[in-house]
Formats: sequence, structure tokens, C-alpha cells
Amino acid sequence: MSVRDILIHPDPRLKKVCAPVDDITPDLQRLADDMLQTMYEAPGIGLAAPQVGDLRRLIVMDCVKEEGAEPRPMVLFNPEVVWASDETNVYEEGCLSIPDQYADVERPAEVTVRWIDRDGAGQEERFDGLWATCVQHEIDHLNGKLFIDYLKPLKRQLITRKMVKLKRERARL
Repeated sequence: MSVRDILIHPDPRLKKVCAPVDDITPDLQRLADDMLQTMYEAPGIGLAAPQVGDLRRLIVMDCVKEEGAEPRPMVLFNPEVVWASDETNVYEEGCLSIPDQYADVERPAEVTVRWIDRDGAGQEERFDGLWATCVQHEIDHLNGKLFIDYLKPLKRQLITRKMVKLKRERARL
């Protein structure tokens, strides 16, 4: 397993719709393992394949945050929301591709998601709380959408300018 570089917004790959995964290959399983390691190292609770420059429909997540609790790493190929509650929640979201920037985003409070796991088996689960927010945030990445796309244009432009400046500073190092 290896840690991969995380793309920083603005990057055109972060705005692309990702291709479905047809077959779970050893190469894709390795990508999923690398993404989990990258996510934990960052540290984050979710990561989508386009964030590491791969434009296939794959996300990883683990929203277990309690000290001493057993981690629950999840690998989701071709995840899709098949049901969403009318009730909504607002969470302050951040993104590994938009470091140190946070904003309140309103999303359905509960969702049922269907996906294929790393062994090729179909799965379905209902998520709520932080898990629901995280899975929706990561699925958005697969559709070329970032959490800042939910913000008012001025706030979005301000964050984008900060990211351009950050990328310029990192390029100098």
C-alpha cells in the first residue's frame, strides 16, 4: 500500500463525471487500499478516486472517530443513493482537496446507498449522521461536484482564490 498525492482544487479532474467500474480487478483493489491509507494519513474520513487522479467510480470512507473504537474502513465501487430522507441535516464540511476550508452544507439526514464491495459483491446500507453526510459528499466527487458548489458564488470564489494561492505556494517548495 502507498499514500497517493491528493489533487487540490481547482483541478479539472475534480470536475469530471467518473466512469462506472465494470470489473473489480486486483489493480482496483490496490487503488482502494492505497486510497484508504491516503485517507487515514491525511487524516480524513472519506476519499473519492478523482481526488487521487483516477476517474473511476470508487470511494472509501471510515467515519468512526471515537478514541479506541474499532475502525470501519469501507470501499464502495459504483455507489449510488437509492433513497434519501426528506429530513435534512447541516454539517460543517471540509475536503481533502480543499484544505483548511469549511462551510455548512445541507443534505438529506438519511440515505440508502447501493454499491459493489472490494470482493465484487452487491451491498446496500442505510446511513445517517456523519456517515450520511460523508457518503453523499464522496458520491458528489464522482459526479464532478465539490462541497463548495453548494455555497453562494462569492464564498465559492473566495475559497477558490485561496486554493490557487496555496497551489502556487506549494509549487515553489
